[in-house]
Amino acid sequence: MLKRIATAVVLIPIVLLLVLRAPVPVVAVIIAAIALVTVQEFLKLAESYSVRTMRLPTYLFIGLFFLFLAISSAEAPPQLSALKFVLGLGFASAIAPFVFLTVALRPRSQLSSGYPAAAASAFAFVYIAAPLAMLVHLREQVAGGLWLLYLLLVVWAGDIFAYFVGHWLGHHLMAPRLSPRKTWEGAAASLAASLIVGCLLLSQALQISSWLLRIGLIERRDGMFGLEKPEAWPIILLTIMVNLAAQLGDLVESLIKRGAGAKDSGTILPGHGGLLDRIDALLFAAPLLWIYVAAFFPPARPW
Repeated sequence: MLKRIATAVVLIPIVLLLVLRAPVPVVAVIIAAIALVTVQEFLKLAESYSVRTMRLPTYLFIGLFFLFLAISSAEAPPQLSALKFVLGLGFASAIAPFVFLTVALRPRSQLSSGYPAAAASAFAFVYIAAPLAMLVHLREQVAGGLWLLYLLLVVWAGDIFAYFVGHWLGHHLMAPRLSPRKTWEGAAASLAASLIVGCLLLSQALQISSWLLRIGLIERRDGMFGLEKPEAWPIILLTIMVNLAAQLGDLVESLIKRGAGAKDSGTILPGHGGLLDRIDALLFAAPLLWIYVAAFFPPARPW
């Protein structure tokens, strides 16, 4: 537990500083590196299912996608950037299966390994790279810094309270086959913590934006300035959905790990396991918030 806390204390300020202050192309490069390491962990898990994965083609495909993302985001108007992102993500997702199936045509000792390998690579792109790319695009939007801050704090608060409440007070297991430590008490605490943090942050978004601007952590366009104060019920509904998506993402990753006979996806983070163990909740929560922002706050107009 001490390693887990120490790692979090070191990483959380670094992540927040990068999210709020780094230019969008830099954010894209950093998230690309996170995506590649996470995909490496996922492909290693896939090999436990007797899949002969295609690592290099997968890394190249995902690397090129994030390179396109970084280039297209540089000095692009918000509307054009949004259009490029939607078209780029849709095109990459659509051609990924065909690209990897084509790569699988190369001579192999067993023809039966081609389709599973291509399926694992295509799934890695949709499951890991696409949601992480949505984080980059969220950062580009008006008030993008605050939207990402909201997402991270809601997910982190839910994860922290689920862990400690489940550890100390949890008695009713949620999914013993997937995770022997996840409890309904922890899930309830996670939802409550996310609601408190999310509602406080968005209800006080202008004051928080002003404070972050004064201390130099955000640019003006990254805060919620000149925007109408949101009503309470959309904040509550959005935060509930983000938390439930995050908890579902955690369970899905547990399914993948348990099926592979692994406790953690990796060992890169002391006390936490691998990167996939840390971002599994974000992989489900990020697309939901991205859809919400894209639907209700398009780049042509502020919130």
